[in-house]
Amino acid sequence: MINSRAIAMDALLAWEKAQEPLDQVLETMLSGSAVDDPRDRQLVMALVYGVVCWQGYLDAIIQKFASHPLRQMKPLTLAALRVGLYQLVFLDRIPESAAINETVQALKLARQPKWLTGFVNGVLRAMVRQRAALPAPDEAAAVLSHPAWLVARWEQLFGPVRTRLICGINNTLPPLVVRVNSCRISVDDWLALLRENGIACERGLFAQEAVRIDNFQGSITALPGYGEGFFVVQDEAAQMVTQLLAPFASARYLDACAGLGGKALHLAQLLPEGGRVVAVDPSLKRQALLKDNLRRLGGPEIEIHGTTLQDFAAQRQGAFAGVLVDAPCSGLGVIRRQPDIRWQRSLAALQGYQEKQLALLAAAAGLVEQGGVLVYATCSIDPKENDEVIAEFLTAHPEFSITPAQEYLPEAARGLCDGTGFFKTTPEQGLDGFFAARMVKK
Repeated sequence: MINSRAIAMDALLAWEKAQEPLDQVLETMLSGSAVDDPRDRQLVMALVYGVVCWQGYLDAIIQKFASHPLRQMKPLTLAALRVGLYQLVFLDRIPESAAINETVQALKLARQPKWLTGFVNGVLRAMVRQRAALPAPDEAAAVLSHPAWLVARWEQLFGPVRTRLICGINNTLPPLVVRVNSCRISVDDWLALLRENGIACERGLFAQEAVRIDNFQGSITALPGYGEGFFVVQDEAAQMVTQLLAPFASARYLDACAGLGGKALHLAQLLPEGGRVVAVDPSLKRQALLKDNLRRLGGPEIEIHGTTLQDFAAQRQGAFAGVLVDAPCSGLGVIRRQPDIRWQRSLAALQGYQEKQLALLAAAAGLVEQGGVLVYATCSIDPKENDEVIAEFLTAHPEFSITPAQEYLPEAARGLCDGTGFFKTTPEQGLDGFFAARMVKK
């Protein structure tokens, strides 16, 4: 019999040890544990993502009830307390007795000593007895459930009110957002197909080909039209970044940091006949995923180079009409989708990201033809990775100048740009936090 709490605890321990992205760790854990029932899978995912999201709040309560400092607890013990408390506070459909008993049973399956299982059992039952006195998530000092350095940083940048709002949104379940492949099906027809299958959905807030599905916890591959290539998962902010390479011509365009290829695939769809997309990424795994999506979605071929941008530039591959540098970054704008990011970043790391971002832009600059477009983007909301990077780049490369991003966005999205012409989104707008700057080479 599957013990979902045991799998969730194992996944949390594996994530802390490996320091790899939570979704990758969890997928590995689920695929290797024979979790066949979708309900078990959903519970494991809810427990893992919930515990990571609310870790700060959970730890603050555990410390009030436990007789030992958290730092002195065995990792498995702390994971069990977090999983048990998360169920008691957030999963009201699970009876208190089941939440406690199944969590304790998970420890027994791990052959933990009787005194330890008794300790966890006692702490969780004490929490139940005093449940009415527990601070609610929106009342506790730990409500923000973000590391102290990040809260302080955001309060400095955005003020305490906006910081509290952003943290609160980051602690909620985001909608699933996809980009409809209009080469295969129209947005209206895919919306109709979803509704025929009992899936509540709506058009995106800003992007023309975006569809939003709230409270979706199933498998992406089970959505109607997945195999037919009707859609690809992509937030609206990311969809609009690609549009900043306009006006599109029958020429060569470069996705310089292609990753999983969402923007390269979108770009291939946007180009007129005769246009070509070149994608650069050094990761074999990401290249394979890009090729899989390309086969599924169809459309023009994408020329893929498995190398770094710097090495690609050194090969003198010629100039491009448009170059997109979707740079590796802290990911502080997508914490809502990847809650583990908050615990794996530091203020010092932001400087390291900035240095890498400037190096990528310097390599990209020589690949843009005269009159061509260079778009720089991150999924961060920190100016150290955004405004400061562009200011330093323009000082070193005066042949580039900023052009207002709003001129190339859907009318409804033009308010997402600031006075400088930078595209800036935050979770407050119902989007992932993104930054983009559009520059033209003189």
